[in-house]
Amino acid sequence: MSDSLDSRLRDSVYRWITDDPDPASREELTAALARAMGKEPGAIEEIADRMAGPLEFGTAGLRGPVRAGPNGMNVAVVTRTTAGVAAWLAAQGHAGGVVVIGRDARHGSEAFATAAAEVLTAAGFAVKVLPQPLPTPLLAFSVLHYGAVAGIQITASHNPPADNGYKLYDATGGQIVPPSDGEIERAIQSAPATRSIPRTPGAEVVDPREAYLAAVGALPRATTRELRIAATALHGVGAETLQAALSRAGFTDVHLVSEQSEPDADFPTVSFPNPEEPGATDLLLALASEVDADLAVALDPDADRCALGVRGPDGWRMLRGDETGVLLGAHLLSTTDNPDPLVATTIVSSSLLGEVAKEKGARYAETLTGFKWLVRAGEGLVFAYEEALGLCVNPSFVRDKDGIAAAVAGADLAATLKAEGRTLLDVLDDIATRHGVHLTDQVSLRVTDLSVRGRLMAALRSDPPATLGGVPVTLEDLLPDADVLRLSGDGVRVVVRPSGTEPKLKAYLQVVTPVTGGLADARRSATEVLDAVREEITALLR
Repeated sequence: MSDSLDSRLRDSVYRWITDDPDPASREELTAALARAMGKEPGAIEEIADRMAGPLEFGTAGLRGPVRAGPNGMNVAVVTRTTAGVAAWLAAQGHAGGVVVIGRDARHGSEAFATAAAEVLTAAGFAVKVLPQPLPTPLLAFSVLHYGAVAGIQITASHNPPADNGYKLYDATGGQIVPPSDGEIERAIQSAPATRSIPRTPGAEVVDPREAYLAAVGALPRATTRELRIAATALHGVGAETLQAALSRAGFTDVHLVSEQSEPDADFPTVSFPNPEEPGATDLLLALASEVDADLAVALDPDADRCALGVRGPDGWRMLRGDETGVLLGAHLLSTTDNPDPLVATTIVSSSLLGEVAKEKGARYAETLTGFKWLVRAGEGLVFAYEEALGLCVNPSFVRDKDGIAAAVAGADLAATLKAEGRTLLDVLDDIATRHGVHLTDQVSLRVTDLSVRGRLMAALRSDPPATLGGVPVTLEDLLPDADVLRLSGDGVRVVVRPSGTEPKLKAYLQVVTPVTGGLADARRSATEVLDAVREEITALLR
């Protein structure tokens, strides 16, 4: 980078400032430009990064740091994005239809939701906005509940505190899929200057909570409700709705982690507000032990993901997403009244759900990663999950992952087992004994330069390993359908892909070992192979 500011870059910053309708963003970018023109260390690089956008609109919508400039989440970016969405909806024959808008409690969420609502109102849509920061599943529910042509949730889910995002649902109630994302991206590029985009207040405020809670409260099939639950919302928006949903379902002995129950956009007690991250659930597990809970529940900040914690022989621990997925999948297959049920998971999740489905005479599907594909897995879907703690136990009224409903279903299963003198870990042991030990793990490489991911994927394509964990493996390339590589052999499978929502390259590991003698021996053998595979994959991703 030059030690002086390029005149073309400077001029593009001036043009952005002139067109930005938000005084705070204009002031922020003006100050950043002044630092760059004053040659403060790192200031030119900062300006270049801010102007390196625009943020790309993909099937996950937008996600990025809250900051001024095209490569950030701000009112100007949201305004032009929504103008593009409005044009796309009109082109799809949905002009004048209902659009529902929700938000979480992150930095900027209220302003972004207001901008989106006003742009759509001015464009002639019947806009309904949720009354306060609420979980993403309530927005997904609202699309179907209000017969909307689209839904927008302002959220960055479990991303770091500096980020925010814009998630779009179509008229099916699910997240958009190709080619919609490309069509919307082109419509955004064709949108007029931000200050020329009309904005009109007056959206209708609606509250779907009662209808949603009534639906979720009807999910449990067991008769017993004797269960003590410890729970955390990780500083997000889920605590109130979670407690209300559990209560509606009959689970009233609920203890919340007080330090994490109120929304706080800075997430002060966790490094990353994601239940999967080390340390994120420490306060939850301490509370579970303190109150002698039967089940621990952790939601991510927008409450679409759910992690369950259990007490084992060595104390409390969180279940992996694959463990929770197979437990709830088996439970729902045992209780559904659908005569021809379908369960689904993704190509990076454990294959164990397929074995359980086969045992119960149910249909099973694997899709590409993301709930946008899972909810489109086929007719008769009763359950879907992905290993990253995404669980859908209620596809009939929320066509997306729903951490609130998953927590209710988890409590239903745990209470049923408690009445029988059994635990979730007992069920996992039973399933492993019948279908083999399925151990899964993940190796993630966080990058600052996204091009690193492409270079590593190219290297794996050109020179894949011949063995993993001592097992011969073959390479399957899922291009052009997806940028995914799958290495598989006898009892070993590794799937490698760039993350769609985070600056990471991810490898998903699975080892399967039949139980021919004792379960402990099979687990020990599987662990040894998994450790070897993890070590080899970690070396490959350096």
